Amino acid sequence: MPLDPQVQAMRDRKERDQVAPLYTMTLDAARAADLASIRAAGGQPEKVHEVLDHWIDGPGGKLVVRAYRPSAEPDLPVLMYFFGGGWVLGTVDTADGIARSLANAAGCIVVVPGYRLAPEHPFPAAIEDCWAATEWVCANAATLGADAGRIAVGGDSAGGNIAAALTLMAAEAGQPALAGQLLMYPNTDQTERADADESMRGSDDPYLFNHHSVAWYRSHYLTDPDDVYNPLVSPMMAETLVGLPPALVITAEYDPLRDQGERYAARLAHDGVPVVVTRYEGMIHGFFAMSGSLEAGKVALAQAAKQLRVWFER
Repeated sequence: MPLDPQVQAMRDRKERDQVAPLYTMTLDAARAADLASIRAAGGQPEKVHEVLDHWIDGPGGKLVVRAYRPSAEPDLPVLMYFFGGGWVLGTVDTADGIARSLANAAGCIVVVPGYRLAPEHPFPAAIEDCWAATEWVCANAATLGADAGRIAVGGDSAGGNIAAALTLMAAEAGQPALAGQLLMYPNTDQTERADADESMRGSDDPYLFNHHSVAWYRSHYLTDPDDVYNPLVSPMMAETLVGLPPALVITAEYDPLRDQGERYAARLAHDGVPVVVTRYEGMIHGFFAMSGSLEAGKVALAQAAKQLRVWFER
């Protein structure tokens, strides 16, 4: 189907205003433009009961871990949410709207780590930080008023990649026992196979996230060409996905990452992991963070929250 009318209008405004692609900007300019765009498309952030920043000792120094609490109720489940931005852009503020909405709708604490960014801190810095934050939440659940037995992971784009990677790390470590994984148009394959995907090859519009965007982010994140075969970079390369937590995989029709996300969902299902995969027709990469501008963003947030409630049921 064609682009959703709301998406088409958004894209046309960018062309009218000659908005430069992020991958043509300096890092500082791209980071500022990315956050401004997300805030503009995200709408008015919801109020939550409490937002607290905790500073912990991370692998690379002090690491901020922001916790969104929907109520004063004790022993709430937790969603570890990792923001998107190609491992290059983004901050804890990037996920603010999503975190608030999911905290309220799913009745859980949403924790967003401010992980280190590439190229200043290439792979595996982001994953190390997010793993450290998850371990800290597990160890400090009582202080946070959280239930350490009900923790899920999730994220959009590169954040979805990190979430998938953490399920592999948790499986290898034998803990924590994760309740589920929310993968929103995730990066799951950085190898040459993904570059040959129909969705990747057909994505060239300069006013939308495209294959040039993917290559730009990858070039900053990975310093060793062989890293593309590391399962923590390309979860599709994992030897097995057996025993991983149940998954919700959301993809967008006009997204270069569409095919690899759906291929990963099929691989999860093949390995016996309960998985729901939903393609949002007419949508683009990033729509999950655009609930203030795109109706489909609201629908996807509601779907994610409903799935979290199912996973968190005692």
